[in-house]
This record gives sequence, C-alpha cells and structure tokens, in this order.
Amino acid sequence: MPGVTPVALGSPERTAADLLAVLRRIKGTRDPGLEVSATQAAELAHRPGCGLLAVVEHPGADPALLMAGVVPVDRPVDPDLGVRLDGPAIRDVTRGVTATGCPVVIVERIPVTGTGAQLQVVVTDPAHPRVAVFTLHSPTGRGWLDVAGLAGRFVSGIEFDDPGLTGRGTRSASGRPPGGTSGRSARR
Repeated sequence: MPGVTPVALGSPERTAADLLAVLRRIKGTRDPGLEVSATQAAELAHRPGCGLLAVVEHPGADPALLMAGVVPVDRPVDPDLGVRLDGPAIRDVTRGVTATGCPVVIVERIPVTGTGAQLQVVVTDPAHPRVAVFTLHSPTGRGWLDVAGLAGRFVSGIEFDDPGLTGRGTRSASGRPPGGTSGRSARR
C-alpha cells in the first residue's frame, strides 16, 4: 500500500539498519537521533508476538511507526471494551468493522503536555479466539491525521491468515521479498 513501507524482521541489527535506511530516505537527514530510534524500534519489534514493523509516511507529516502482532485470547473480546477506556491522554475511542468484516476498537492517545501521538487498534478475529493489536506512534505528531488515515486504511484490510501479521512462516514475512512485491499482494 502506498505510504506504508514494511521493514523485514530478520535480526534486530538488520531490522534497525533497514528501518534507518527508510527513515533517512523520508527525512533526508543524518540526524543521530534516527539511529537511536531505529535501534529501539527494532528491539521492540523483535519481542515475542510482533509480526509487523512498518513506516507510515505522508508528504505533509513526519513518519510514524506501525507495529502489530496477533495475541490469543481466552474468551470473546467484550464489544464494549472501548467504552470503558478513559484518561487525560485518550482523545477518541471508536468502534467499528474493518473492510474484511472484523470488529475493531480504535483508541487515539495524544499527550496532554509534550508532543507525539499514538493510535492503538484492536481487531477481533471472528473465526478464532485472537486479536490483532496495531500501534501507530508518531514522536512529533506533525501531520498526525494524514499518517493515522493511511494506517487506518492499511489496518482495515487485515486478513488474519496473512503470515506477515500472525508470525507464521518466517519472521521476515512482513518485509518486501526480493522481487519487490509486498507480502500482502504476493501470490500464496
């Protein structure tokens, strides 16, 4: 999907290097903070359960990171989950259905003080006891609505059988294969 660039989850070092290359392409800078950010994001992406790391970019926004993983649940997810979430940083809680028919709860967090923004999306698999948890994070919040909209369109097309999301198959399934076709559109 244009605007969403998956980063391969090979080794933490390779992931950090690939993520840094994407961030430098977008930001056009050699800011030393980018290297630290890429390393930290790669370490988080290699924790158990993460199946996707991607950069979400828009010309009018600073890049944001999207991480996702599938989590098993022992009981059906409460459809009123989002109604009980509150706090000073939570700006919006929305419930809906994805384009593929899965129930979804979307929580937007914007700090009361400081910069940045975060979107957490929990998508329920109606066929199995599991949820996909997506977190979109923008350190600056500049152009937040643009990157959040792109991420929303990406998440709306979730298919729980996508090996890049569920972690089945290789850990690098979330990245682009050598042929240049994203894993989401490749022939299965």
